[in-house]
Amino acid sequence: MAQNIYDSEVFFRGYSELDRSVAGLEGAAEWPAMQALLPDVGGLRIVDLGCGFGWFCRWARGRGAASVLGLDLSEKMLARAREAGAREAGADPAIIYARCDLQRLALPEASFELAYSSLAWHYIADPAGPFATVYRALVPGGWFVFSTEHPIFMAPSSPGFVSDAAGRRRWPVDGYLAEGARSTTWLGAEVVKYHRTIGTTLNLLIGAGFSIGRVEEWGPSDAQIAAHPDWAEARDRPMFLLVAARKR
Repeated sequence: MAQNIYDSEVFFRGYSELDRSVAGLEGAAEWPAMQALLPDVGGLRIVDLGCGFGWFCRWARGRGAASVLGLDLSEKMLARAREAGAREAGADPAIIYARCDLQRLALPEASFELAYSSLAWHYIADPAGPFATVYRALVPGGWFVFSTEHPIFMAPSSPGFVSDAAGRRRWPVDGYLAEGARSTTWLGAEVVKYHRTIGTTLNLLIGAGFSIGRVEEWGPSDAQIAAHPDWAEARDRPMFLLVAARKR
């Protein structure tokens, strides 16, 4: 089973205070880029893999999605998603939240037009099987749009940044090709993530049968940096990898 750090009381409390947890999709730096990769969700059957607080599930339904299945390993996340949905618009029978370990993902065949996932796949030790499951669960022409922590962001093993001759901060990238588990401390807890190169991720998708529609290595816009100056570091060390893949 994948690590379920989100059901830790202390970790969950810290996570709940992040901008993306408070403000939802608009509080996620990469959301505009993710939204640009999505097809028109009107009338689509959607599965959200690692749905968290259910922000995307509710966004998709608000834009006409026929149904959304939100899956997450964390009971605390799912409880918050259900509470938020009931508070915002009352119970919506077209949104179903269920507990699921993505490493052991099982979905009915040809049941969705869109599979969406935000920042979940770096917690999965071996995504080959789940990618194949997603492929089978999509109808022909269906889309799989997801984000994951960028492997360059995950790769540095030296502590902190270094400064160049001009005094600008530069992050050392060590062991980029050394794939596998990486342990880091985040929100006061030890978190295990799985480092894979971009090539490995894309080749796993191709091996599952997908064609790659678009790949984005997210970096902040000038407007975003003006609003959040600390985001400028992401231009040297991108935080997110965004992929849109399609079932042939």
